Amino acid sequence: MPTVDAKPGPFTFDPATTALLVIDMQRDFLLPGGFGESLGNDVHQLRRTIEPLAALLAAWRAAGLPVIHTREGHLPDLSDCPPAKLARGAIGQQGAFGRILVRGEYGHDIIDELQPAGDEVVVDKPGKGAFYATELAEILGKADIRSLVVTGVTTEVCVHTTVREANDRGYECLVLADCVGSYFPEFQRVGLQMIAAQGGIFGWVADSPTLLEEIAR
Repeated sequence: MPTVDAKPGPFTFDPATTALLVIDMQRDFLLPGGFGESLGNDVHQLRRTIEPLAALLAAWRAAGLPVIHTREGHLPDLSDCPPAKLARGAIGQQGAFGRILVRGEYGHDIIDELQPAGDEVVVDKPGKGAFYATELAEILGKADIRSLVVTGVTTEVCVHTTVREANDRGYECLVLADCVGSYFPEFQRVGLQMIAAQGGIFGWVADSPTLLEEIAR
């Protein structure tokens, strides 16, 4: 089976039971002038993930392997947004790309460079983790998926939460360092270290070229 050079050690996976998970590569978070930048964040810290992730997506699709995308956002009436989250953020307010993190708005959707293709699954989630209040577990179970290659943003929030949720459910996770991003370089560094610490407490960490080599074989 394919084996990737990773931390804390080699990551071996069966392509037949592995899915690529692309977390929240949304316009609200990544576009200049959008919600993320309006908070004072440097969106270029996230946008550096686009090129390697696009290359990975192309290779993954060419190999006929499953891709699952996620989007964080809420119903237009905000009935699925917890009061604490609503009180602390700008959820539902008018932003540069429509109402912020509201499903159906331009900013809520995935950036043009990484749009889902064909019948790829898109999971809309109201929280940080991709398993909470979503159909993701059912989707993975029906497809007999046991391993996840995890990409997307942000490393310390939605990526970390999802990896922890997946770990508790028995999935093996490979997080690709160049395909996940944080607005804060220190959070990026520490977030990745935490995943692979203590013998891989939450999963493995590698760079996408090492995985691309295995896919090419």
